[in-house]
Amino acid sequence: METLILTGDKKSEMNLIGEIARKFGIKARKLSMEDMEDIGLLKASKDGETGEYVNTNQFLDSIRRK
Repeated sequence: METLILTGDKKSEMNLIGEIARKFGIKARKLSMEDMEDIGLLKASKDGETGEYVNTNQFLDSIRRK
């Protein structure tokens, strides 16, 4: 299974692309703003994962100093 995310400014063009996809037997659906935020949070979480231990107190202190 492959996934493709497309973004566009014009609703009519995005609807046309959705229609074409369905005619080719490709499932298409619009993402809500909440769906897009969830994807962004997941990506940020995965990008930030280092597998290293972080001392919570030191981290919070470093944030408070700024």
